[in-house]
Order: sequence, then structure tokens, then C-alpha cells
Amino acid sequence: MKKTIMILSAALTMTTLYTEQAQAVDGLTANVGVSNNYVWRGISQTSDQAAISGGVDYAASNGFYVGTWASNVDWGDDTSAEVDLYAGYSFEAGELAFDVGYLFYGYPGGDSLDFSEIYASVGWEFLTVGYHTLADSDWDSDFGDSDYLYADLAFEVADGLELGFHYGVSNFDGGGDYSDYGISLSKDNFTLAITDVDENTVESNFLVAVSYSVEFDL
Repeated sequence: MKKTIMILSAALTMTTLYTEQAQAVDGLTANVGVSNNYVWRGISQTSDQAAISGGVDYAASNGFYVGTWASNVDWGDDTSAEVDLYAGYSFEAGELAFDVGYLFYGYPGGDSLDFSEIYASVGWEFLTVGYHTLADSDWDSDFGDSDYLYADLAFEVADGLELGFHYGVSNFDGGGDYSDYGISLSKDNFTLAITDVDENTVESNFLVAVSYSVEFDL
């Protein structure tokens, strides 16, 4: 899935998180990355500390793909790792690129923290719009009790240099909704990203993330 370590997971890099892998030809790939922070939907998952990640993906030429990705996390408790599993299908129709799938977030050693989402996205040239909804969780939440809607823009502003913009909205059945937004610059395997969240519902979380990731065939 090429879930890069900077992971602004659904922030900035989400434009290509799933569709890149699904558009690839048949093959098994691996990825590793390092970052000064692991940011997920505008919130640090490592208490603003460094993160190391890695994953393995298989993409078939018919559009189906499966994979796994893992990173260290730090929430101030016994939870120290995140392990994700996912499967999906991507296809194109005219100028539009579609992607649908299932994503499981696992937290070994955590107390009732695992959950999963169903996602879908559509991309057109420089724009990608996506939607995630809760499928299941280890806590007292059911299907559809939370969701995430986002829009990403990506432009090549110079040879190999990409400028990205992101805006996302997290909704929860029990309240606490908030939005996150950011801007990024990417070149080769490096990415610089700046993110923040809506101060009306969540404490301001201005973050700067610098990451480096590589992907290789197996």
C-alpha cells in the first residue's frame, strides 16, 4: 500500500496510498521508512517522536491488492506498535480512478484498541476524494459510528517536485468531530509536510513532519 512513514495517513499522502499499489503490475514489493513523527489524521501517534515503519504488498494486474504495514506508536500506555492489514480493488473508468477496500488497524498489547474501516476513493487528474467508515471495533462502537471524509490535491510544480494540499473531516457518533488540513512538498523519496487540526474541537496540533521512504521489489 506504500503507506509512507510520514503517514499523514489520509493527510497529504492519502492521494496515492491505495491507488498507487492497485495500479501496479503483478508483483510483490516491500517498503521501509523513517520520519521525525507519525501523524494520522492530524494527530501524532508517536507523541511527536520519531517513527520507523515497514510493509509488504502484493498487487495483481487485475486490480486486486493485499498488504500489511507496521510502525512504532507511543500513546503513553503499553501500546508500542501498530500493525495494519488491508485488501482492496482498484480500477479505472475513463479519466476516473476508483479504489475500494478494507483496512484493519491492530495494536498488539493494547487494551481493546483494534478497529477496522471500509474505504472508497475516486481520483481525477490532480484531485482525489475519499471516504472511510468504521466497520468494527474492540470498543463500544458499531458499523458507521465514525467516518472520515477527505480531499487531496497534488501538483507537479517543478521537475520531480510535487506540491500537495489536504483537508479532512473526522465525524464521531458520540461527538468530538474535528477537521485536519495540511500542505506538503515531495521529491524523490523525501517529503516535508505541515499539518494542523481545527482548534474549535481539538487542541491545536501544528506539526512539521520530514520523512524518507523507499520501496523495492521482492
